[in-house]
Amino acid sequence: MKITRRILGAALAAVAATSLALPASAQDATQSLSSESVIERIKEEGVIRIGLSLFVPWSMRDVNGDLIGYELDVGRKLAEDMGVEVEFVPTAWDGIIPALVSGNFDVIISGMSVTAQRNLTVNFTDPYAYSGLAILANKSMTEGMSLEDFNSPDVTFAARRGATPAVVIAANFPEANLLLFDEDGASTQEVLNGNAHASMAAQPTPNREVARYPETLSVPFETLYDQRGEAFAMRKGDPDALNFFNNWIAQQWRSGWLEERHDYWFAGDEWADQVAAE
Repeated sequence: MKITRRILGAALAAVAATSLALPASAQDATQSLSSESVIERIKEEGVIRIGLSLFVPWSMRDVNGDLIGYELDVGRKLAEDMGVEVEFVPTAWDGIIPALVSGNFDVIISGMSVTAQRNLTVNFTDPYAYSGLAILANKSMTEGMSLEDFNSPDVTFAARRGATPAVVIAANFPEANLLLFDEDGASTQEVLNGNAHASMAAQPTPNREVARYPETLSVPFETLYDQRGEAFAMRKGDPDALNFFNNWIAQQWRSGWLEERHDYWFAGDEWADQVAAE
């Protein structure tokens, strides 16, 4: 009986010790995870590095070669609120996610829409912008055509390689030809030159292009494709950064700042004279 009591006592003591150790172990793991967050690196180094790809009006160069656009406003406001400097890292669209994963910058803020395929590689914040894609067509080449007529081997679309319009065009018009380019402006230029019947872009870009070239371009349908939100993209396994960015975005929605900046860059063209004519 005494041996049994000693064994039972030892077992109870071990259980008690384990139960006391568990919270400490969990706390250590939490502290370790927090210390590895990109937020801590940004605070320590005093700079946030933002990856982006150039396309109007999200991010572009003005007549002096300086970066301007909606993303630049968002990135600078974010850095200001964090009390750090900001470094923008222009990157080709088709390599921007690998560059993020490789650590070339801390976060992507580049009008990136959330897709399941991208979400397999990166984590997304809540949306900081919303948009939908519209068809931008060459007037003379598509006159009298119905939406169904665009899904034909006789029709050619142009789009930027790796961008959402390319995916949406392929899904909705699988019979059409699709020309892919590395630069965003090249797609519109192909439509202007008559080398492609149409392209696709997030509004209000198509409407703005029609205003610039009313004799050549049109938005023939009101249909908007792939209506979704654009979000920050960040490396996986960083709950602290996800929490911070989501709270920052929510605060800017509540204050009206994100909506005001989006309207400035997307609903008007007061900024147009800052950008060199293409």
